[in-house]
Amino acid sequence: MTNHSIDSITTRDARFQLPSGAGTDSVHTNSEYCMAVTQLNSSGGVKGIGIALTLGEGNRLVCEAIDLLARPLAGMQIEDLMADFGRISRQLADDPSLRWLGPHKGVVHLALASITNACFDLWAKSRGVPLWSLLLELNAEEFTGLLDLSYVEDVMSSADAIALLNSQMAKRPVRESILRNGYPGYDTSVGWLAYDDRKVRELTARAKAQGFTAFKLKVGSDDEDRDMRRAAMLRDCIGDEGTLMFDANQRWNLPTAQRICRRLASFRPLWIEEPTHPDDIHAHLVLAEEIAPVRIAAGEHIPNRVLFKNFLRAGAIHFVQADCTRLAGVSEFIVVSLLAKRFNLPIVPHVGDMGQLHQHLVLFNHIALGHEPFFLEHIPHLQKHFVFPAKVHNGFYEVPQEPGASCDLKIVEDRSI
Repeated sequence: MTNHSIDSITTRDARFQLPSGAGTDSVHTNSEYCMAVTQLNSSGGVKGIGIALTLGEGNRLVCEAIDLLARPLAGMQIEDLMADFGRISRQLADDPSLRWLGPHKGVVHLALASITNACFDLWAKSRGVPLWSLLLELNAEEFTGLLDLSYVEDVMSSADAIALLNSQMAKRPVRESILRNGYPGYDTSVGWLAYDDRKVRELTARAKAQGFTAFKLKVGSDDEDRDMRRAAMLRDCIGDEGTLMFDANQRWNLPTAQRICRRLASFRPLWIEEPTHPDDIHAHLVLAEEIAPVRIAAGEHIPNRVLFKNFLRAGAIHFVQADCTRLAGVSEFIVVSLLAKRFNLPIVPHVGDMGQLHQHLVLFNHIALGHEPFFLEHIPHLQKHFVFPAKVHNGFYEVPQEPGASCDLKIVEDRSI
């Protein structure tokens, strides 16, 4: 094991045009995915790559924030950094000037996601193992040292986290069977809002042939009846045995969400995702009570562990869609995973990383924390741009074997700090 030092830090503004209609929903209409990329250049030539998802012009703002926030890491050795990562990451997040722009949300938090994810990637590469394997090798005390638990200690202290991890240790061997079988996926890419009915049918048939049994449809059209027609069509395509989810991407106010969610409930969805504004905990709670047994999913735009804590305490969501490219990276994702375990709720990540990094984290969640292997979202549009793209076979994510966190992108333009 070599303790690589971080010699320099590079940012990349990576932008990828999607096929027409792909990636569209009720509020995001441009078919362009962007990655704000952090590259930690270390001694010996090993590079740590971190990513955060944005759309369009906002990407350059996140890259500029990375430039400012990552400077304290230059010259640090990766083993020393990760041995005290919880404290150091809190210092980065609480930068006395940049914290004013959040705190712990928005452009600065997206930059922290990219930086943190690069640190974990470099750490795993320096040890020559996939990230999921590295995380499972740590004892409970070492693991808890990676986490910033500030502001959530009332429900998850360091002692609580250590106790939870140790309580699950005896059951790990049974759960390690997932390393042979792979992690189940669900397909989002069949149901983008701008797709016409014919395309949805064709893509759904193709996804079923590839082994998927769960599918998500974007809703929130200007024409409410269009949503109902498409919902009926997709339910018909997948049959009663298929799992169906709807995603409104925060489009509706509470009265509108109440009306439309009642109509959508007739199609027996597993969940309705982001039915209203992501900061409105009360509205989510009202909807959760009104549309039961249909459940509420959210997390794509819940920016930090504190808001997640309050959603969970209120009972306002049922599926926790934490995303390590929207939260402050791997470490805050794991804090939210611990909170979800505390409240007995499943983690079903939103994949702003296209599943690349999350495929490692859901394996850890299942084996080490005892989370049920519910689903991992599958969005294939950027596969050709990754050096080691996530592999999905018969509807299951195969276990990544290459060292690191699977975030290496093929060459794009650099911006050096």
